[in-house]
Amino acid sequence: MAQMPFYEVNQAITAMGGEDLNLCMQCGLCAGLCPWREVGGEFYVRQMIRMGQLGIEGYESDEILYGCTTCNKCVINCPRGVKIIDIMRSMRSIIAETGAIPGALKAMVGSCHSNGNPWSEPREKRTDWAQDLDVPSFGDDTEYLLFVCCTSCYDMRSRKIARATVELLKKAGVSFGIIGQEESCCGESARKIGDEEVFGSLAQKNIKLFQGKGVKKIITTSPHCFYTFVNEYPEQGGKFEVIHTSQLFDKLIEEGKLSPKGFGKKVAYHDPCYLGRHSEVYDAPRKILGASGAEVVEMGREKTFSLCCGGGGGRLWMETDPEQRFSYLRVQEAADAGASVLATACPYCISMLEDSIKTRNLDDQLEIKELSEILAESC
Repeated sequence: MAQMPFYEVNQAITAMGGEDLNLCMQCGLCAGLCPWREVGGEFYVRQMIRMGQLGIEGYESDEILYGCTTCNKCVINCPRGVKIIDIMRSMRSIIAETGAIPGALKAMVGSCHSNGNPWSEPREKRTDWAQDLDVPSFGDDTEYLLFVCCTSCYDMRSRKIARATVELLKKAGVSFGIIGQEESCCGESARKIGDEEVFGSLAQKNIKLFQGKGVKKIITTSPHCFYTFVNEYPEQGGKFEVIHTSQLFDKLIEEGKLSPKGFGKKVAYHDPCYLGRHSEVYDAPRKILGASGAEVVEMGREKTFSLCCGGGGGRLWMETDPEQRFSYLRVQEAADAGASVLATACPYCISMLEDSIKTRNLDDQLEIKELSEILAESC
């Protein structure tokens, strides 16, 4: 990208939604919590912001700008309340407008545009996960739309999350249905890598679809979809009542509609960034594990200080050396805590954590399970 005078870069970033750029006083408290410091990576949030403030070339490199996983740790530690992720997204938007985003991410957003999902799979396969489950279609009398994350629609491992969710909803007598092939990706990852045009297109298609079908309540299997529907769709004209599966299952257990019988294993719980720090849902997953009879063990870094898996901000589609994946540290923490199961509530986390137990050769002593899988097994 050709270098522009610093004031032009500065103005461009603030115009794209990074209004807080100049509030940053470079105190370094954000960088102190950045998970890249723990794995010797190249990305440091303070360096990125400083380059944006001064209009210095280099912030747009894969190692700096596209290193951010949007984990939100920097934001909660900022004494001036700077919305650092908005700044990062604004800087990425400038790059996206030039077409200079990394190749792996180009393929991802290209697939979102042409296929309605980031996995380069045809729309016609969006409901393959539901084969033989007799999943109801959303209709006029249906209370909830079940919106299954694209990852759980197309990734073979992640499909188990969607299938367990359906099993539990049926068992509890919840009125739910899916729309299917007409659905598109929620657009969260496309927006986080800076492609506002693709995000806007995906959001408008979904909003038009949902409103046309009479959708008022949505169940999401992914914290990323949950965050986007709650916080970003209203700006696009789509206001719905949204609940994550962990919140709904906790409610169904309290109401006696689900009755876990005893999981009986030592379980460590990994807080997904978009369910925990971004959405402040910490208690429901732990209550589900407790009700399931699991012996919950702590890893040391819990709740607000949970270590990111490394899959957010588009990183799920980018190559990272195994030893530089945050999940590489996280699975070892779970093993050191004596857990036989590392539980989480996010399809992205499942993917990253499972890769890392194989890399660390821990797959013979540590299982990775999503909450719905544990609850379905214990029920």
